[in-house]
Amino acid sequence: MTSNERARLQQLISDLAVVRGKVILSSGKEADYYVDLRRVTLHHEASILIGRQLLTACDDAGVSFAAAGGLTMGADPVGTAIMHAAREAGREIDAFVVRKAAKDYGMGRQVEGPGVEGRDVLIVEDTSTTGGSALTAVEGVRKAGGNVVAVAVIVDRDTGAAERIKEEAGVPYIALFSKHDLGL
Repeated sequence: MTSNERARLQQLISDLAVVRGKVILSSGKEADYYVDLRRVTLHHEASILIGRQLLTACDDAGVSFAAAGGLTMGADPVGTAIMHAAREAGREIDAFVVRKAAKDYGMGRQVEGPGVEGRDVLIVEDTSTTGGSALTAVEGVRKAGGNVVAVAVIVDRDTGAAERIKEEAGVPYIALFSKHDLGL
């Protein structure tokens, strides 16, 4: 990814996703800003930039994987963006989604999409505060037989997620942008 594409993605995040004001995060913590990344991950221009940037960041970190996904719903468009960017680059990377819990009907699966059993997978998330969603996804993928090689996020809030994921999941943590990159 060129530096122009990275700068453009950062600008789109700042313009479209950063909302200022008091909010309660999914972690239960209170913040004076919110980064609503669905405004970016589902955006016609930003989505492919996210996929390209995450592929580049993983390549730069020496992280190789065959599938990308995470806890539904924030991770769904991120995994899909990686899948499409990989296809564009002539690479074969699948996407998958992880439910909070296995279904109690149908196939009874917690991980949906192409199978992850025996495959190296990247857990993705749009943003992370405590790392809880990513850790739930890590646990679900491991139960399904997948080998989690790293966790990657678009924006890290710099509130301990990186350290928690490294410690509890024992895998590298890759963040495209920090809250400081966005002037937060």
